[in-house]
Amino acid sequence: MEIKTIERANCFELVEKKSRFIANIYPITKKEEAEKMLQEIKKEHYTARHHCYAYRILENGMLLEKCSDDGEPSGTAGAPMLTLLQKQGICNVLAVVTRYFGGILLGTGGLVRAYSDATAEALRGSNIIEMVNGYEMELEIEYRDLELFKYYCKMKKIEISHVEYLNNIRIRIELEKNQKEELIETQNSLKFEIKKWRIVSERYILRKC
Repeated sequence: MEIKTIERANCFELVEKKSRFIANIYPITKKEEAEKMLQEIKKEHYTARHHCYAYRILENGMLLEKCSDDGEPSGTAGAPMLTLLQKQGICNVLAVVTRYFGGILLGTGGLVRAYSDATAEALRGSNIIEMVNGYEMELEIEYRDLELFKYYCKMKKIEISHVEYLNNIRIRIELEKNQKEELIETQNSLKFEIKKWRIVSERYILRKC
C-alpha cells in the first residue's frame, strides 16, 4: 500500500459568497499534536464561527482517523475533508478549515465544495511526499573515506542525518530497506570501508513523489 504525507505546513484561503474559508495543513505524528494545533487555531481565530477538521495518523502500525463538522450541517465539512485525505492516501496530517461566515447561506452542496476545495488547495502547496519502510542506521568509517561515503549517499539518495567526529567518523543515515541490504552486501567491493554498523530503529523514510 502506498502511503504519503506532507513535507511542510501550508495555508490557503478561499472566499465563497463573502464567507472566508482558511485551510491550514500540518504534518503531525501523534494525536496530541493534532489537539494542540486545534487549540492554537481556535485561539488565533477566536471570532470565527467554525473550525472544521480531519486528521489521519499512522502510529505503531495503527491508523487513527477523526473528523468534525464543528456546527456545520452533518457531513458537509469534516467528512469531505477526511475523504479527500483518504483518496490521496495521505497520513500523518491534520487539516483544519476555519470559516468566517459572510451572511449568505451556501447550502449543503456549496459547503462540501468550499471545504473540499480549500483543503485540496492547501495540500497542493504543502508538497506531498511518500513514506517508505526503512531504517535509521549508524556506522563508522575512517576520516579518509568520508568524501567517498558522502558521494555514495548522494548517488543512492541516502539521507545523512548526523556526523560525529571521534577516533573514526560516526555517521547516522536514513535509508530504505533495499538500500540497507545493498550497502551491507556490497561493502567489501566499495571504495570505502565500513568499520562497524548497527540498526538504530526501523522507521518510515520520507521520499519526494
